[in-house]
Amino acid sequence: MSSAKMPVLFLGHGSPMNALADNTFTKSISKLANEIPTPKAVLTISAHWQTKGTYVTSTDKPRLIYDMSGFPDELYQVKYPAAGDSELAEELHKKFIDPSIGKDDGQWGLDHGTWSVLKHLYPKADIPVLQLSMDHSKPPLFHYELGNKLKELRNEGVLILGSGNIVHNLRRINWENPDSAFEWNIEFDHWAEKQILDQNHQSLINDFHITEAGKLSIPTLEHYLPLLYVLGASDKSDVINFDIKGYELGSLSQRSVRLG
Repeated sequence: MSSAKMPVLFLGHGSPMNALADNTFTKSISKLANEIPTPKAVLTISAHWQTKGTYVTSTDKPRLIYDMSGFPDELYQVKYPAAGDSELAEELHKKFIDPSIGKDDGQWGLDHGTWSVLKHLYPKADIPVLQLSMDHSKPPLFHYELGNKLKELRNEGVLILGSGNIVHNLRRINWENPDSAFEWNIEFDHWAEKQILDQNHQSLINDFHITEAGKLSIPTLEHYLPLLYVLGASDKSDVINFDIKGYELGSLSQRSVRLG
């Protein structure tokens, strides 16, 4: 494993069925592992773990959580037996005072926002994984600033990985055309791309709901907030890559962002 400074990564995880898929999206995730140093551990921020307060998974054997319904049985048979890292969890718990990071003591685990992408990024499940919750009572700036405080982990060989979707509106899904994209999806996805390239993070924190496209793209915050953690953990000098682009089911953006 490399001691080089790790990049930070945001992945649009899309449908949970991508965990089983062999398509352009999943192949692109697999390719990413060859583009970055091998981390000592992965800290994920998934759209699917919201809490009051901030917590980190703290057991050495985190369980898999099948936090989705209505999918084929084979999806609920997916295994991803990655170890946790109780020492790193304890380090985060002791180091972070404001805000504090509590230990989950086995109450959570790795949900599909984590295992559905790591299954392709590190298929051997041979890298320890921790998951950080998102405090749903806090505004977007809080999540960006917490990402900034987590930035130092990059120098310790930890890959900070946000998993969500820049555009995510389940009420507007187009089941009849899975590869389509509504105009408002494309508009907001391109707007976010420009803000990221311009390093205009304040606009991404404050202005995402200004337009109708923004309101349709982010009807709720949970899939957008992981991006803010990743941007907060980035440096001005980081090279910006969009390794994965595209749309799914009309109302999802699969855009990924790699910084560093």
